Amino acid sequence: MGALLDWDQRLFTRVATARVPGADPALRRLSHAANHGRLWFGAAAGIGLVGGPAGRRAALRGLGSLALASFTVNTLVKWSARRPRPLLEGVPAIRHLARQPHTTSFPSGHSASAAAFATAVALESKRYGVLVAPVAAAVAFSRVYVGVHYPGDVLAGVAIGAGAAALTCRWWPPRPVVPERERPAARAPALPLGKGLVVVVDDPAGAGDPEVQPMYVRRLRALLPEAEVVERGPDDDFTELLAAAADRAVGTGGALGVCGSGAGIAAAAHEAAERGLALAVFPDGAADRFALDVGVPDFEAASVAVARGEAVSVDIGVARSGTGEDTWFLNEFSIGPYPELVRLRARLERRWADVPAAAVALLRVLGAARPVELNVNGRPRRLWLFLAGNGHYVPEGIAPAFRPRLDEDLLDVRLVDAGRRLARTRAVAAAALGTLEHSRVYEAERVPWVELEGITGADALAYDGEPRLGAAGLRLEKEYRALVVYRPVREPGETVQEAGRASARSRVRGRRLPADGGPSA
Repeated sequence: MGALLDWDQRLFTRVATARVPGADPALRRLSHAANHGRLWFGAAAGIGLVGGPAGRRAALRGLGSLALASFTVNTLVKWSARRPRPLLEGVPAIRHLARQPHTTSFPSGHSASAAAFATAVALESKRYGVLVAPVAAAVAFSRVYVGVHYPGDVLAGVAIGAGAAALTCRWWPPRPVVPERERPAARAPALPLGKGLVVVVDDPAGAGDPEVQPMYVRRLRALLPEAEVVERGPDDDFTELLAAAADRAVGTGGALGVCGSGAGIAAAAHEAAERGLALAVFPDGAADRFALDVGVPDFEAASVAVARGEAVSVDIGVARSGTGEDTWFLNEFSIGPYPELVRLRARLERRWADVPAAAVALLRVLGAARPVELNVNGRPRRLWLFLAGNGHYVPEGIAPAFRPRLDEDLLDVRLVDAGRRLARTRAVAAAALGTLEHSRVYEAERVPWVELEGITGADALAYDGEPRLGAAGLRLEKEYRALVVYRPVREPGETVQEAGRASARSRVRGRRLPADGGPSA
């Protein structure tokens, strides 16, 4: 240990007495800017504002990791190590901070926060991770350069910060950029400028803004000027519109498109699969889970995939009743208060981290819920919640985030048992600790099918979050790779640029979009 401390002192002396042109004022200001995490709060605001869904996830993970690292350093490690700060002898006065820190030296809190934020951002977005990493490294180096930390303090802080960021993956796995080889390509017609594509734009119920639907129409016509765009009116039957659009797409050898979310996309998927058509999904502002898991986060990604004919095959979940009526679902089938749980959790996550938001949502929802009695594969059960996902969701528990694959031919079945003693209290406590998957009131299994009988609360059924009356007996299973969905091979950031270039080329060719968004004269 003595040799290590001697090495630490020698390295500190070399850095503190080194002369780097222009670095003295710059590093001193940068070190000051990182006080109390101000620099990283500002970076998180900027990334979240301009970075889209991935940027917002990166900002949230960054701030959560920073909080965890800061708590670990300042409340646990510093007060146990009690290492004094370095002496400022030999450090040029121009580098001295206006206010010297009064806490102990080991480890460096600034370095821990910097490493935690940078690592967390990189886990969600390589692009922003590359931008943030040099700044984080400069902050860590500055703590030695201005004379307030030994190099060993900084290295320990970096290790703690990176570990804190990695630990967040335990409760909130980062959404991966899935390589093409993990999602087998499927055949789909390439439709340059959208020629042959028929898109039905759903009326976004509850949007509260009559301009939302026309805005979607204008974006579609700008990106795919030769596509046929059909708007759903207030009195139109959406299923009939989809059926007619699918018939026209079959006649032209094109594809079916849908702009919407949830049940609207599921209905379009049913029409496309029944007719052997490829489906183009243009997610509305709701950031539909199916679209995100497929790899189509926005209009630009979908339009590039349509133009290039890039697509993947995905499974469809089916609920078969004894009456012969099948209901399809793309995301999940549920019994109980799961749809309300998802909506409440989404609202709470705007203010809190993922795990506490899930725990509070579960507490509120289960507090007003009643258990459902049914038979699961012939076994009588009393459940607070039943969920069957179309594909394996991660992480485990009742706050699933995404599916790495959509072609596994397996249902992801999860349930919360109401038959055990204090089951509701135990479920909420386990959710708050992020350990629900280890609780005895929680069960999970990946199966090809599951049979449900004697459902007492048929009004508690939901398909893709949409409540719907159902039969007392159902068999849930999968249609393996039954649907072809357009999805770009390239990463989302590249598709935005390509979509912009394609739209510009179409205008140069004389198909400039009129001011009102209507068709060219």
